[in-house]
Amino acid sequence: MRLLEEISLTDEEIEALRLKNRKGLTQTEAAEKMNTSQSTFQRVLASAYKKITEALIEGKAIKIKKR
Repeated sequence: MRLLEEISLTDEEIEALRLKNRKGLTQTEAAEKMNTSQSTFQRVLASAYKKITEALIEGKAIKIKKR
C-alpha cells in the first residue's frame, strides 16, 4: 500500500458516510446529527463519494485523516 497514491477522507466525510449509508438516515436527519445545514451535509457527502470513486477507479489507497 505504500506505493499507492493516497486519497484522504476527513472526519466529516467519514461521519457523513456513516450516518447516511451505515445508519440509513435521511440527509436531513444526518445533517441534524452533524449540527450542520442539509446543503453543507450534501456537499460533504458528495466530496466523500467523489474521493472514494476516484480511489476505486484509479486504484488509489484511501486514507482517513484524524484531527
